[in-house]
Amino acid sequence: MEGITIIGTSHIARQSIREVKEAIEKGKPDIVALELDRQRLPALLRKDHRGPRMSDIGRVGLKGYFFALLGSWAERRLGESVGVKPGEEMKAAYRLARRKGIAVALIDQDISITLQRLSKSITWKEKFRFLGDVLKGLFGGKPEFIFDLSTVPEEEIIKKMIARIRDRYPTIYRVLIEERNQAMTRNLTRLRQENPDKRILAIVGAGHKDDLREALDKGNISITYSLPRGMSLVLE
Repeated sequence: MEGITIIGTSHIARQSIREVKEAIEKGKPDIVALELDRQRLPALLRKDHRGPRMSDIGRVGLKGYFFALLGSWAERRLGESVGVKPGEEMKAAYRLARRKGIAVALIDQDISITLQRLSKSITWKEKFRFLGDVLKGLFGGKPEFIFDLSTVPEEEIIKKMIARIRDRYPTIYRVLIEERNQAMTRNLTRLRQENPDKRILAIVGAGHKDDLREALDKGNISITYSLPRGMSLVLE
């Protein structure tokens, strides 16, 4: 879609921090659109940022809570191995945009909706398979994909990883990748329609980039569940 530039990041890569800053400095966008929502951004900016809490169970469901807890722990462990906290590139993009007076839009689906849908859909069998694979990968198992964690993986590796997730964890793939891609496509399309003369820079995880670009180019917005329009995408 004309007027929208998309860059893909790794949430624990120093390379991504440099790239988002460079894209904002050189591209001079009017709006920076982030793969975040109104819950995750404040959590990311807090100095005492913690993972999911027991009080979240009633809101996102038991399985959604455990998945968020596991994902947060695994990402934190990987981040510690390269000396980068998860989400630092999003934080850097937000702060630089604010400092330059550039509007910031949050285009991801509300995390509560994502975890609620995951909690309702995922089977315990798939969840324990995921848990076993994560623990095996973190504690000495032979990695299926080898790449430098401090950089964004090559596109071919990303495609293979996404295909592996789709085959081994179909529910996780559908809820965390496919449905969120649909939501972000819808939100970017809306953002473009509301700001037809503005240059938009979208910063998303590398695993979302190609599908988002293809959906936007084709105008392929297929929402398989109810998504309220809600409040403005652009922060005040």
